[in-house]
Amino acid sequence: MTANEPQTTESPITLPEEVAIRRLTYGDLPGVLSIERRAFPAPWSLAMFVLEVSKPSGVCLAATVDGVIVGYLVCSRYADVFHLMNVAVDPDRRRRGVAIRLIDRMLDEAGRDQRFTLEVRVSNHGAIAMYEQLGFRRAGRRRRYYSDNNEDAMIMWLGEPGF
Repeated sequence: MTANEPQTTESPITLPEEVAIRRLTYGDLPGVLSIERRAFPAPWSLAMFVLEVSKPSGVCLAATVDGVIVGYLVCSRYADVFHLMNVAVDPDRRRRGVAIRLIDRMLDEAGRDQRFTLEVRVSNHGAIAMYEQLGFRRAGRRRRYYSDNNEDAMIMWLGEPGF
């Protein structure tokens, strides 16, 4: 699986009051897939989401406004490290702090004392800035990580890196 994140170019703005964050369910997956297909050049399949939602040790979250999915997050646990695999916000709802709320809730649910890692496209300066604002640090690159265009990924860590 490849990590996904929406392309952004600006720093995050204030958090919306109306966004509710809750656990992602199988019933949410049609809405998740709709966002996924509009957000990424190489979207995840339904099977990939089902696999991640079924893992009891992971953290999968939905952001909703008036009961409608506007964003989601998938984070898997591998041994003693959490891997933030996928974060996306409906393209019409970006730049409103939804991703920050999702990640903040993930940190609460997994435990802020845990170690977290992620990959992000090196060209996605807005996402990198958001992750740094949340405390993630740059830790290296994965060359040609993204299969759609062979772009490098920036590896980021929150907590001590696991290498």
